[in-house]
Amino acid sequence: MSLVILIDDDKQLCTSFLKILRQEDYTTVAAHTGLEGIVLVERNRPDLVILDIRLPDMSGLEVFERIHRSCPKIPVIIITAYGTTETAISAIQKGAYDYIYKPFDVEEMLVLVEKAIKAGHCMSKPVEMNPDEENLTSREALVGKSTSMLEIYKAIGRVASTDATVLIRGESGTGKELAARAVYNHSARTDRPYTIINCVAIPETLLESELFGYEKGAFTGAVHRKVGKIEQARGGTVFLDEIGDLPLSLQAKFLRLLQENTIERIGGKESIEVDVRIIAATNRDLETAVAEGAFREDLYYRLRVVTLSMPPLRERKEDIPLLCHYLMARLADELGVKNPGLLDSTQTMLTTYRWPGNIRELMNTLKKSMIFNRGNPLQPEDISLSEERKPDNAAVESSGSESSVRAWIHHELVTAQSADLFDQCIDMVSSLLVQEALNICGGNRTQAAKLLGISRPTLHARIDKFGLSGSLKGDNEGEKNMSYIVN
Repeated sequence: MSLVILIDDDKQLCTSFLKILRQEDYTTVAAHTGLEGIVLVERNRPDLVILDIRLPDMSGLEVFERIHRSCPKIPVIIITAYGTTETAISAIQKGAYDYIYKPFDVEEMLVLVEKAIKAGHCMSKPVEMNPDEENLTSREALVGKSTSMLEIYKAIGRVASTDATVLIRGESGTGKELAARAVYNHSARTDRPYTIINCVAIPETLLESELFGYEKGAFTGAVHRKVGKIEQARGGTVFLDEIGDLPLSLQAKFLRLLQENTIERIGGKESIEVDVRIIAATNRDLETAVAEGAFREDLYYRLRVVTLSMPPLRERKEDIPLLCHYLMARLADELGVKNPGLLDSTQTMLTTYRWPGNIRELMNTLKKSMIFNRGNPLQPEDISLSEERKPDNAAVESSGSESSVRAWIHHELVTAQSADLFDQCIDMVSSLLVQEALNICGGNRTQAAKLLGISRPTLHARIDKFGLSGSLKGDNEGEKNMSYIVN
């Protein structure tokens, strides 16, 4: 459970905000002076600090500098009023994770909290490469002794010490994010910020401002200056996940960043120099995207200075026994259960399966089996693979919701009225999944995201995309029927 320390002299705000954080399963502690907050942080080493810029005994900027000096990898979110924007930006330039204005939207703040804690985790907990079997549970790791994985380890070792742009390619679930973190962890920038931006999780209309920031008055609602994520990561590393889905409208600005190390905020006329290293990842066929005009050819060549291709699990089946050993050891710690181990027959079955979802599917399959297992070694009948979960045609036809979807697909295929039928179908099913997960969880978005196996920001992006926010059951989530926390 993540520990969050809130440093703010407004006791009413602290009470309300801590209550909301606790509902989201965070452990929370409050301090009402700068000195008290510094002592708490140094004593407890939290996962996140949320700091008001104005405190009774010293400035928030001074508190931040002292925290950052002793605990540089703890992310700090600055709370600021409109009149102290420049002070907050100064904190960003010194290494703060982000800042947010009072009064702030609760949902927006919770998304920011989740992102900050994940960034802190990535900075403070290095990814091990091919660890010894006795140390498999000590940290997150890239695991495997196959020839293809040994080549990955060598490539990471060679590129990490440089500032070269890295493009990581591979199917979903192959470990692209872990490889990116391994490059960062072994680089000379490991003591500087590590920022993760998922180009799919953020709605296209917000992605430009999220990446590059904006100036006051740049558009309706831009009542203050906002520093973007790339500028916040000065001196550090930016990991752009799903780069193949970066909108064409933003690719030119991103190309300029790679060519000239400069950006421009929305509505700004000044070029801002930024020193960041870019690591990008995608599961898309970029060559096809270039041929179809969906991805700039010059950006493609700028990105692929060094390319790491993560092998799918079906191409390194000799690693599956070791991966099972590693994943089950970590899952046992996570679930608080004894590691039951595998029968040889079960291991054989797992090794012969194709794993279309790669390591992520393997982990989720083992997790489900361990939850329902009573402590005996996992047997073949304990393992539920995707082929076994597919219902037969009669079962599908007898189900109301599934038959409706099938009827709609059949109608669209026969009439051929949609040029993007595949995407429409995926969106339709995704919308139903999100709605049902939220209904099952009583509107609690954190629990729904966990149930779906996606991050909270990704869930928010899907809710916005499908226009679901006004139609969900129990969407208030208890205390969050208050839209804002006020100063």
